[in-house]
Amino acid sequence: MNIFEYFKKNGIDTVDPSFYTFIKMWDSWYRSNVAKFHTYRVYNGSGYTRCRRHSLGGAKLVCEDMANLLMNERVKFTIGIPNEETGKIDDSVANSTYDFVKLVLNNARWWKLGNEYQERKAALGTVAYVPYLDNAVVDEEGSILSGDVKIAYFTAPNIYPITWENGYVSEAAFVSIKTYRRKKYAHIQFHMLENGQYVIKNSVVECTNGSGSEIPSERWGDIPTFATLAPRVETGSDKPQFVIDTLNIVNNIDKSETDDGNPMGISLFANAIDVLRSLDLKYDSYAQEFSLGRKRIFVAPEMLNNNVFDENDTVFYILPEDFREDGGERGMIHEVNMELRIEEHSKGINDDLNYLSKKCGFGTQRYRFDTSGITTATQVISENSDMYRTLVKHELVLDDTLKQLFRVIIRLGIAARVPNLSEDVEIRIDFDDSIIEDKKAERDQDRQDVSMGVMGLAEYRAKWYGETEETAAGRIPEQTGGVMP
Repeated sequence: MNIFEYFKKNGIDTVDPSFYTFIKMWDSWYRSNVAKFHTYRVYNGSGYTRCRRHSLGGAKLVCEDMANLLMNERVKFTIGIPNEETGKIDDSVANSTYDFVKLVLNNARWWKLGNEYQERKAALGTVAYVPYLDNAVVDEEGSILSGDVKIAYFTAPNIYPITWENGYVSEAAFVSIKTYRRKKYAHIQFHMLENGQYVIKNSVVECTNGSGSEIPSERWGDIPTFATLAPRVETGSDKPQFVIDTLNIVNNIDKSETDDGNPMGISLFANAIDVLRSLDLKYDSYAQEFSLGRKRIFVAPEMLNNNVFDENDTVFYILPEDFREDGGERGMIHEVNMELRIEEHSKGINDDLNYLSKKCGFGTQRYRFDTSGITTATQVISENSDMYRTLVKHELVLDDTLKQLFRVIIRLGIAARVPNLSEDVEIRIDFDDSIIEDKKAERDQDRQDVSMGVMGLAEYRAKWYGETEETAAGRIPEQTGGVMP
């Protein structure tokens, strides 16, 4: 099935199809399986031999590293709701809203998939999170009485922007492939604006063997996956029910004269393909050095007839009949020891790792190739380093993305009549900065500030325990006994 032909037939325009060939290429580097590079043929004089090039997996390495820095177990969020009369936080509503968002995230396996999709974002440039209401119960008038808020995850090959401006995608299509009774079906959901409000339109297309025949909605009940799917859902909101997540890197891949700024993100290593190619070439040569450089012993044919050597031993090879080093017995055994160029290869690989690290925003000396493989620097980094600036730059976008996601979850919860929720919330995302700052030293300094009276206990608890100041103030005992938490 050609999805772009389907869009064209339905009058829908999206990003130029050629851009998705780049996504496919990035995916092949991410998997270390690039056609005609990692798999290739060599002519040996009599025919072609298929070969597999060794890979250090540099693309996967930098994507894992970026994901672990952006989204790990130390990333926390807090939710507070200001009271207009008192200017304080309404703990009851804030806590229930926070608990609801956390429950939805837990059910959606966010603490695992959140990191996984940050890695996929780094690899393919774009991911999307689409919260939705499942198992909805409606009354006779069609009003929602209850439902479960869930999250669907999408990667770049299945994300198609439809309307965008200044990089912000306001309308989009998302594709997911389902299989039932050995037939493949593409579920296409369109998030469109109609009369100022968002409508979600669903289509199901059979794509087995590329047939691309659309399934009428009255037949969806025959396929369990789509049995409860509605052809059209009116959200009743002027805010999107999807969130697009990209790295904070300018897309310099697809820039035609008619392209109004492609809103899709690019891979973390999109501009480092040549470095990845050079890195794998050197590592493959390094690995081949040991294979081709192992000791070989050439012996005269008549010595093999004495059954002294194991015929299955690959160390021994037969000398040509007329070969003699000096015409005597010593010429019957000829030892060959190839010199291994270990230092030259190691230096070349380390140079490429530095280039890769620099190109991907980590600065130099992030990775090093030694006897234990690739090691990653774990030292605390300074605030004026390339890596610090890169992380802060990406966190600016991710901070906004997470806040949008949480607000969509809250809106769906309110739509499902979950009690004690409010969309009028202040959301704070606290990213892990432990690699940037010495957290123990900072905490000790804050304790001294509290002892000196320049920092309050409530402020201290709010900072180090992820609480709102109102909550923190209510948890401080009247007599602390001079002991800091």
